[in-house]
Amino acid sequence: MPHRFDFLVLGGGVAGLSFALQAARHGTVAILTKRDRFESNTAYAQGGIASVLAPPDTFEAHIEDTLVAGAGLCHRDAVEVTVKEGPSRVQELADLGAEFNRRITGEFDLTREGGHSARRIIHSGDITGREVQRALLAACDEVPNITFFPQTAAIDLIQDRRVPSPGVSRCLGVYALLEDGVIERFLAKVTVLATGGAGKVYLYTSNPDVATGDGVAMAYRAGAKVANMEFYQFHPTCLYHPEAKSFLISEALRGEGGKLKLKSGASFMERYHPMGALAPRDVVARAIDAEMKRTGDDCVYLDMTHLGRAFLAERFPNIYATCKAFNIDMAVQPIPVVPAAHYMCGGVVTDLEGRTNVPSLYAIGEVTCTGLHGANRLASNSLLEGLVFGHRAVQVAAEEVRAQPTPSEDPPPWDSGSAVESDESVVVTHNWDEIRRLMWNYVGIVRTDKRLMRARRRLELLREEIRDYYWRFKVTRDVIELRNIADVAYLIVDCASRRKESRGLHYTLDYPHPDDHRWLRDTVVSREP
Repeated sequence: MPHRFDFLVLGGGVAGLSFALQAARHGTVAILTKRDRFESNTAYAQGGIASVLAPPDTFEAHIEDTLVAGAGLCHRDAVEVTVKEGPSRVQELADLGAEFNRRITGEFDLTREGGHSARRIIHSGDITGREVQRALLAACDEVPNITFFPQTAAIDLIQDRRVPSPGVSRCLGVYALLEDGVIERFLAKVTVLATGGAGKVYLYTSNPDVATGDGVAMAYRAGAKVANMEFYQFHPTCLYHPEAKSFLISEALRGEGGKLKLKSGASFMERYHPMGALAPRDVVARAIDAEMKRTGDDCVYLDMTHLGRAFLAERFPNIYATCKAFNIDMAVQPIPVVPAAHYMCGGVVTDLEGRTNVPSLYAIGEVTCTGLHGANRLASNSLLEGLVFGHRAVQVAAEEVRAQPTPSEDPPPWDSGSAVESDESVVVTHNWDEIRRLMWNYVGIVRTDKRLMRARRRLELLREEIRDYYWRFKVTRDVIELRNIADVAYLIVDCASRRKESRGLHYTLDYPHPDDHRWLRDTVVSREP
């Protein structure tokens, strides 16, 4: 028998948990997570949440900063909704028990990050995401209507093919792989993608291993519209160390006065932007990439030594301790850093209530393209987006649950056909490595038409190999993730090939300037049902 709920949420980060807490007031909620409950992009977010919480900051200033960072492609209505509803969502989070840094007076201790014109970042030391995740999980545990299914990997959306539809078929839920290898049906009146990003598409990333673009890939295969996948944000500063696995060095360090320098000790960001090290992330990442190519150095350095040990240990305890574990004392020596894939600014197209063009399928958080980020995400708008849209989506999803009757007939169980246990698992590991390496080399911070063409040709062959493997052998979590990163990689290349200009995070040597006349619009792609 299938598992049946009113709401089915795929992903357990800030967006999915925020939605679940509100949706549980209107019906039963299932939350599927690929690994354990705590493993999500949210848990690794360091910087904080951007919101207008104290004068002299204003909504207008936060809106303008977001629009400027988005390089002309932000949707103003999405930006205004996010900014204006942000303070209420942040306060709700604090009321749930999330502990943020405060001043002696009791007010939130606000910091500043790149691209912001004011101190508006609320934070919990340098482990804000971890604290947000903890508070939301604790709140969910108090709600009997919410059921978690950890170690459960969604394979594909289930659609109602039996009912004639002029467009895309209604989403009924998902087929999902359980930890014991059994594939079961999870059915719901409303299915919500809150699967986060896709950093593992690239060789070097700040993301955890779960970030394989599952939501975008499943939605695309189901006929959902996907937009702006060419805009992948590379965080300028990840720790450069062979054992650090791309540990993120938060932008908040530059917000507190950190200086980017070359091996020689020379500062360089002033040559690239008036805001220097506090320039938007796309500018900083390209500048670092350019300097590394120019000098031949393996990294650049973030110098915090002028701020003193006491301040650094108190303000950035996690980063301070992690660097120390790798024999880097940030109080007396600069931190070696390199860019790494960080945040997906495109995704599944939704309206301001999280609805996709697939009936009964919603999407919230990093998996989406709401129009908030445009061509480049403003720092610390990501957790804010998850809170705001997780809350907004519930309002219309609950109405749909109330209005929709329970189907009289269940969709068919998963059919493994003649699939057998694999004796060629080397194909999975080889293709996984090849996709991530070609994406880094050909579709990274700086692109060309020739590089994109090479990437497309190779991805077409790899996707064919993966399709063949997928149907011949029994499904495993590794195969699910490989299939998804291949599809997402292809979408990134497809969108990047279509945009014949440079804008925000998409920079191509063949078209080095923005072209507002032809390209001031979203890049929207979809697969025929």
